[in-house]
Parts: sequence; structure tokens; C-alpha cells
Amino acid sequence: MPGVLLDTLNGQPSEKLPVWLMRQAGRYLPEYRALRSDKGGFLELVYDHEAAAEVTLQPIRRFGFDGAILFSDILIVPYALGQNLWFEAGEGPRLAPPLVDGVWQGLKAAKQHFEGIYRTVALVRSQLSPETTLLGFAGSPWTIATYMVAGQGSKDHHAARSLAWSDPGAFASLIGAIEEATFEYLLGQIDAGAEAVQLFDSWAGSLSPTQFERWVINPNARLVARLHAARPGIPVIGFPKGAGDKLPAYARETGVDALGVDETIDPRWIHRELPAGLPVQGNLDPLLLRAGGAELENEARSIMAAFADRPHVFNLGHGIDKDTPIAHVERLLEVVRGKNLA
Repeated sequence: MPGVLLDTLNGQPSEKLPVWLMRQAGRYLPEYRALRSDKGGFLELVYDHEAAAEVTLQPIRRFGFDGAILFSDILIVPYALGQNLWFEAGEGPRLAPPLVDGVWQGLKAAKQHFEGIYRTVALVRSQLSPETTLLGFAGSPWTIATYMVAGQGSKDHHAARSLAWSDPGAFASLIGAIEEATFEYLLGQIDAGAEAVQLFDSWAGSLSPTQFERWVINPNARLVARLHAARPGIPVIGFPKGAGDKLPAYARETGVDALGVDETIDPRWIHRELPAGLPVQGNLDPLLLRAGGAELENEARSIMAAFADRPHVFNLGHGIDKDTPIAHVERLLEVVRGKNLA
């Protein structure tokens, strides 16, 4: 029997408000830190399917979230396309060679890197109760391209934005390759047991309106249409962080089943602007969860009130901060679940 999260993503009303938190499996949990210390590097942990399944399940055991999101990384797609991937301690991911000219055809595909992730998905699904929805995910093509072109993260995505303007043909070819690999990757996750998938476009906010249409909306619309055709009934959540006033167009034109909303968006405004009945997900500020106190409780209630008339998945506006106290998560869940509201 499907859980309340899956029902909500499918637009079905429920008396219970489902909740999960982006990056809920991570460094704020002592059990994660202990396992990470034992396993060593981040990528080694991702590809140890038993350990990755354990990390995915840790927040479910502790908090009883309505959704478990696969523990992995958005850069698995460029890894499978043939770029080398590693993580520098304290500095983040690195990809080589950087595709500053957008030419990806010289890379040697390594699709075996998908298989280990599928094993994790299947293992997690076998250990979850039917009421807990298993979420798969991938990065959206634009966000993945920013890393592939620069070879690492960047503040303003200068390299990818410059290439998109100066050589749109080469950039379109790269986006197409990412799109194709992402479709295959998400299909594999669904077939392994994911009941819904989320497309993370973490850097969507760095583009102009015309570029947003070309490199965010259009590729995501194609992906969503293909996923719907290939696996009908599997909800797709779109999360274009930083999209601002372009969010309504994204929701209408991509065809996503639910829209993730970051913390910069007024929930009352987006509720007015979205198609009636479209499920939303969000949008508490992760730093407010870290801070805690009365402001946390008041803001959580305000968000719930703003989305009371449409299907709503309570979540953060982005990933949980690594220094978030466990007690603050517990208190948030009390508020969301209707306990001790006074």
C-alpha cells in the first residue's frame, strides 16, 4: 500500500502532511559520521552498496520520515559518461578532464558506474516498509553541465555560461549527452525500486530568462515526458533552486508532477501562481532549522498554512546543514506532525 508521500506527489489529498528533508542522510547524524569514518572517502561510501543503504535508512530509523532518498551524488552521471571523479577533502568534487570546449565525444563511457547505485536502491527498497516512499534522484542537465565544463563547482558558473553563449551548438551537444544518460540512470533507479524521482537543478538561478528556457526548462521537459512515457505513474519532482519568478513557467512547461521550492520563495505567492492542485515541496530555510527556537516553529506553521489548500510535502528549501542539532529536527517534526503546537 503506497505511503502518504507517494499519494501526495500524485496529487491525492491526505489528512497527514508528509515530510522528508533534503540531505537527511548526512553529516549532522552521529551514526553517519561514524560510518563515514569507518569507510573512508565519500565515493567509496557511495559504492559500498550495503553501507550506502545503511546511510539511506539511518534517518528513517531515527525520525520516521515519510520518504527515504537514495544516498548518492549528482555527479554519478558525468562519472558514467567517462569523466574521472574524485572528492578533495574540504574542497568538494573534481572532474577530469574539464570540458571547457564542451566536447564530450572523446570520453569513454563507463555505464558500469550506474550498476552499483541500482544495487543500493534495490537493497534499500527491500528493507523499507511499504508506507515509506523511496526517492531516487539525478542532477538536471544544466547543473551537471556546470560541473563537467569547469571540472569542479563554481560560484557563478562562468565557464558553462560562457560556453553556452559562445558555442551553443557544442553546449547543446553536451546537454543532450547528459540528458540521455540521466534518462537511463533514472529509469534504472525506478526499475530497481525507486517510487518517485527528483531532478535537482541546484544552479538554475544563475541563468538569464532566455538561457533558463533553453538549458533548464527544455531539457527537463524532454526528460519528464520520456520518463512519463516509459514508466507511467512514477512522479517526477522538479527542483530548480534559485529560479525565482521563473518557477511558474518551469512548473507549467516541464510537466513535473511536483515542484520543489527553495527558501527564497514566498509560499503564498507561489501558491497563487501555480496551477491548482499541483503538489509543492518545501520550503523551510535550512539555516533556520539549524538555529531553532520560536522562529523555527512559527515559520514551519506559516509554510503549512500557505500550502494548506494544495498537496504539500514539507521539506527544506535545500539540504540540511551539517551543524544542525538533532533536537531541532525532532522539534520540527513535532510541529509538522501536529504535536505540542501551543
